[in-house]
Amino acid sequence: MIIDTQSVRAAAGVPKTTTGLDAHKKVSGRKRGLAVDVMGLVIGVVVLAASAHDDTAGTALLDQAAERCGNRLEKALVDQGFKDEVLIHGALAGIDVEIVRRNRADQGKGFVPQPKRWIVEQVNGTLMLHRRLAREYDHRPDTSAFRVYWASIANMARRLTTPSPAWRDTLGLAA
Repeated sequence: MIIDTQSVRAAAGVPKTTTGLDAHKKVSGRKRGLAVDVMGLVIGVVVLAASAHDDTAGTALLDQAAERCGNRLEKALVDQGFKDEVLIHGALAGIDVEIVRRNRADQGKGFVPQPKRWIVEQVNGTLMLHRRLAREYDHRPDTSAFRVYWASIANMARRLTTPSPAWRDTLGLAA
């Protein structure tokens, strides 16, 4: 399982009681936490104020994943934004939480995908293609979480019904 958070700007009509300011990313809105499996299927979603720390989202996602996956879940990968609280909470739940650190050669600016962690980044990117998830429009955070599930179901249905091209088709060698 891979866990990540994403800060999303809130629309003007969203109540200030459910939003906050992510000072690091300079985003006023909500923080959306995702837990996905290695195939990119959503296991858990939590929506918090953007001012909430990643540890709050991480512990909630670990609880959701432990409830839904049971004993099958062995390991969770997180980025450096998650601290010791998530590691301790994962150990108490019987989940090995590993913090994926950036490589020394990748210290340059910009986004550099980390091994295995790129899966959750890809899921975040495909979810942002859904209009209602590009910005927080919903008044309640739980409604926003359900919209993420709805969009992930649409993505799964598209993956099941759209045939993927064979490698020969991409090269133009198909007869």
